[in-house]
Amino acid sequence: MNVENMIMISIDDHVVEPPDMFANHVPARWRDQAPKSIVDENGFEKWWFQGNSMGTIGLNAVVGWPNEEWGLNPSTFAEMRPGAYDIHQRIRDMDRNGILASMCFPSFAGFSARYFQEAKDKDLALVMLKAYNDWHIDEWCAAYPGRMIPCAIMPVWDPRELVAEVRRVAAKGVKAVTMPELPHIQGLPSYHNLDYWGPFFEAISELEVVMCLHIGQGFGAINGAPDAPIDNFIILATQVSTFAAQDLLWGGAMTRYPDLKIAWSEAGIGWIPFYLDRCDRHYTNQRWLGHDFGGKLPSEIFREHSLACYVTDPTALKVRHDIGVDIIAWECDYPHSDAIWPNAPEFVHAEMAGAGVTDAEAEQILWQNTTRFFGLDPFTHIAKEDATVGALRALSPDVDTEIRSKHERRRLYDLRQKAR
Repeated sequence: MNVENMIMISIDDHVVEPPDMFANHVPARWRDQAPKSIVDENGFEKWWFQGNSMGTIGLNAVVGWPNEEWGLNPSTFAEMRPGAYDIHQRIRDMDRNGILASMCFPSFAGFSARYFQEAKDKDLALVMLKAYNDWHIDEWCAAYPGRMIPCAIMPVWDPRELVAEVRRVAAKGVKAVTMPELPHIQGLPSYHNLDYWGPFFEAISELEVVMCLHIGQGFGAINGAPDAPIDNFIILATQVSTFAAQDLLWGGAMTRYPDLKIAWSEAGIGWIPFYLDRCDRHYTNQRWLGHDFGGKLPSEIFREHSLACYVTDPTALKVRHDIGVDIIAWECDYPHSDAIWPNAPEFVHAEMAGAGVTDAEAEQILWQNTTRFFGLDPFTHIAKEDATVGALRALSPDVDTEIRSKHERRRLYDLRQKAR
């Protein structure tokens, strides 16, 4: 397949929330109590709410930086590429990267809405969580129809409000919600507890909403050496997905709720063939444990419920048929450190060619599996011929792709602010 003719949808990117995001979505009576982005004494923004603060670390918005400046240090809007937080610039960066559509996960709120769960006043936290979702759906995603796929955060601390919010956002057209990989890590019942999570599973199954489990929330399951470097967390993060898969597959959710859909976001796909082989061997060899998968193998059940999402996985692509080509989806991860920008089409094309991926399989992985799983029509607002890498790149030929230090970005940011 010619690179220019490829169609690409990224099912995992991220938004760094702009400081004015709550302005239009919090009811007047609570507006003064909304989370606020405040610049600290060192010039870094942090979100403050009920005494808790959360900033942006460098690795979460380093696209366009030289690699030697990457790290866990705090970052600020002035240092970031504007596409991290400005929807108009994000679309231009997507055009340059040949990306038709993108699903963006939250930053300060957390993939499992933990920022709001930890607030003392849960009623107020719920108000702000809903405001967050309204901003994400009605501003960030609605600004460019067909380019952004909404993904809502959930009040996981209250089962009734959890179901109510699923229904509320689904009525607005949302097809995805982001949930904790391992809820027990943050003091909630595990996914084995279907009394707690069952109504949620029933609701998303009925409404055909996908449950996205993004790596990161489950870091607490890695009880590694106390003197281990940060590399351990970065490299092992995807392995936590096996813990989550185990809880949902062997805990009964996947068998009790046949229409449940789970996207393994940024989890990679290399863990899946080993894990499924192990599951099937265990199931057939350890029958004394009494598990019942309704006449199917655990691997069959997993594939019926799953979309496995990866950024780059050259070895695993060679065993794609063992994983299941129809359950694999690609993601870009903009603006994180794993992001492939601005030459994702060339990178992906070369990686797939090296693994012997056919043109038909590439189309499945790059957009067809995603749109089928999430129930999306990618060509409602954009004609198919206008959705290719070549056509999108022609829309924004002047996008600056130069690698710039964060100090240079600060200087350019200051100039833009003065010019306003």
